[in-house]
This record gives sequence, structure tokens and C-alpha cells, in this order.
Amino acid sequence: MALGPATVVFALCAAVIGVVGTRLARVVDALADRTGIGEAVAGAVLLGLATSLSGSVLSVSAAWSGNAELALSNAVGGIAVQTLFLAVADVTYRRANLEHAAASLGNMMQAALLVSQMSLLMIAFVMPEWTIAHVHVVTPALLGSYVYSVRLVRTTQSRPMWAPSRTAETKQDVPEEENATLSLRRLLGSFAVLAVTIALAGWTLEKSATVIAEDTGMGHAVVGSLFTATATSLPELVTTLSAVRSGALTLAVAGIIGGNAFDTLFAAFSDIAYREGSVYHAVSSPVVFWTALGTLMTGFLLMGLIRREERGPGRIGFESVALFGFYALGVVVVLTAG
Repeated sequence: MALGPATVVFALCAAVIGVVGTRLARVVDALADRTGIGEAVAGAVLLGLATSLSGSVLSVSAAWSGNAELALSNAVGGIAVQTLFLAVADVTYRRANLEHAAASLGNMMQAALLVSQMSLLMIAFVMPEWTIAHVHVVTPALLGSYVYSVRLVRTTQSRPMWAPSRTAETKQDVPEEENATLSLRRLLGSFAVLAVTIALAGWTLEKSATVIAEDTGMGHAVVGSLFTATATSLPELVTTLSAVRSGALTLAVAGIIGGNAFDTLFAAFSDIAYREGSVYHAVSSPVVFWTALGTLMTGFLLMGLIRREERGPGRIGFESVALFGFYALGVVVVLTAG
């Protein structure tokens, strides 16, 4: 594929991912009400999983082709830009700080899970290359801790030991009555079709991204952490803004944090697909930098969820201001290093 057609394919795939993501938010919101699992769990598991499929497929496809740099830079770059999307959503929600209004114990637990998963990735980068059948020993730990932590989130939601206080600006997760009458089979069918569409777009995106990285000389780390990470994260941006607009604030925050937690598994899947040893030891320092930056951004987001500042600088939370600053720093660093 030449550079021109590759760029067109890249843009078309990004557009498909964005459009499908809009519909996906509405379907998951209806599923949350119809099944009774709530927006926090639906956002973290269903929405997070589905909107992450394009990035997951891209990373695994890149790793299978031997391109470890693109595989992991797409994963950790996506976590950073998706966290930034919450700051963008905070700007659009003018009533109060988004993290204040979307108070949820499940969201805080998901953020703690994400910090733990990102820390495991950084441990893998500096550990010896201990592998079993070319898979690093940290990979099963990533998969196992994710499954266990999702159970913890569910338990915390059903049997909470404490809860955030309600204020005039807190938006509670109250099921919409009209969603209770919708066909569950039809909702699940729509969810499956939209998820598969996003996954196919991600697979096609990897092919065009590889051409762009090689023909422009920008390198896979730059293309992965900035371009494919943003393109495959478009569902998160679209679904978050759509959820905020419809008043599903808990779903908006849960979709981002849950999607980020699932995105850490891109590294585990990529390590399994990468056939030349440990994928964690086949990447350069920019990938490690984006992993650390994503952890830092998540830490500030968690502080914002706990502090629950009603209004901060520019009528957004202090954590949103920090997220804009940290991501801008990341862009400067990766372009300079690249």
C-alpha cells in the first residue's frame, strides 16, 4: 500500500470507529438499565471492552507481524489520550466538575485497578526477560489481576462499605423506564454487530499505520502513541461526550476508566502474539515514558474522583487542568524523542 492510499484508509477507519462509537454508547446505556447491572459496571466492562476492540486488534495484529513498538505504543498512548478525553468532557459539562457529578465507588475502584495494571507493565519493562513459550511471566499476572479486580468492582457496587456523599450537583444512576421494555436479544445483537465493526476497523487501521510510520520516517512509537492511539480511541471520545450530553455521567466516566483498564490487556495479548520473545523488552524508552505518564494521569484522575471539587480553574476540576498539561508534555517529549 502506498502512502496516499494508506492515509485515506487510515482516515476512513477512524471515521467508522467514531460513528459506530456514537451508537454504541446508547446501546450500552440501554443494556445497563435493561439488565440492572448499572452504568458503572456496564461502562467499565461492556462499553470499555467494545470501544477498546479496535485498539486491541491493532496491537495484536502489529505484534503478530513482529512490530512490538507499534503494538505497545498504541496501547499505552491510547490510555493517555482517553484519560484526556475526560478532561474534554469536563469542559463540555458546565453545571459542575464532571468528576464531582459522576461520584461512583465503582469508578474509583476501576481507577485503582488501572494504576495497578499500569504498574505491572512498568515492572515488566525492567524485569529480566523471564518467559515461558515466549510469553513473559507478567502477562498471566496482568490477565489474572484484571479478572479478579472486575469481580472486586462488582462486589463493591453490590455491598459497599462506604459511599460518596450526594450533593445538589451529583447525578445519580437511575434506570430510564423506557429501557426496561426493550428487547434484550435485540440490544445484545446490536452490541455484537457494533463491536465487530469496530474490531475490523482496528485491524485495517494497523495495516495503514505501518505504511505511514515507515514511509514518513516518523517511527512506530510516534505513530502508535499519537495517531493510532487517538484514532482507535475515538469511540471513547464520542461515547463519553454522548453520555454526558444524555446525562449518563457515571457511564461516561466508567467507559473511559474501564476502557483504559482493558487497554492494559493489549500488552498481554500482544506479548502472546509476539513470537520473538518478550514484547516488553522489544520496545524503546518512549513506550515506557507513555506508560509512566498514563499512570500519573490516572493518579490525578483518582484524586479528582476522591476530592470531588465542585468547580475549579476555568469551571473545571483541578484534575482536568492537570490532565491537559500532562498530555501536552507527553506530545512534546515523544515528538522530540522521535
